[in-house]
Amino acid sequence: MKTIIKSAAEAVCFAVILPLYLLYLCHKPLGLEERFFPDVSQFLSLLPGLPGSYLRKAFYRLAMTRCAGDCLILFGTIFAQRDIEIGRGVYVGAHCNIGTCRLEDHCTLGSNVNVLSGRHQHSFDDLDTPVQHQGGRLEKITIGQDTWIGNGSIIMANIGRKCIVGAGSVVTRDVEDFSVVAGNPAKLIRKRV
Repeated sequence: MKTIIKSAAEAVCFAVILPLYLLYLCHKPLGLEERFFPDVSQFLSLLPGLPGSYLRKAFYRLAMTRCAGDCLILFGTIFAQRDIEIGRGVYVGAHCNIGTCRLEDHCTLGSNVNVLSGRHQHSFDDLDTPVQHQGGRLEKITIGQDTWIGNGSIIMANIGRKCIVGAGSVVTRDVEDFSVVAGNPAKLIRKRV
């Protein structure tokens, strides 16, 4: 019975979100879908509770590169790019800001986690041009399967499978599988194996 109710709720959410998705698609021929996507994400982030989570998931399953049906995306979380992959059983806490990334199966992001699109998303070499006008290069960050990212962390590099990132950590270099890291910048505390 619970499965039937859940499936019915998901179907209703798809029907409710479809007009917003069609509006999003209207921006595609103009080449503006990448600019419109964060706007929709900001709007959807404000919808509270379980209905908000279901509506967010319905839109992201249609618009993102990949979004598994059993993920959970909490209130206040904003996705900056469309090229995001969300695996099965992923939990994204409240008030996160997520750039281009791959969240592999069963990874958990605590609240207020920022996943930047790499360390090179802003250039700053030209002293005559404001930094905000210099552009940069987006990199797709991977957070490995069954990895837990503690509250308030900032992620700028890849994190391996089955890792733990301590709350408030700043990850600037790739983290190997089975690592426990913490600090600013994040340093290896120990291995889990």
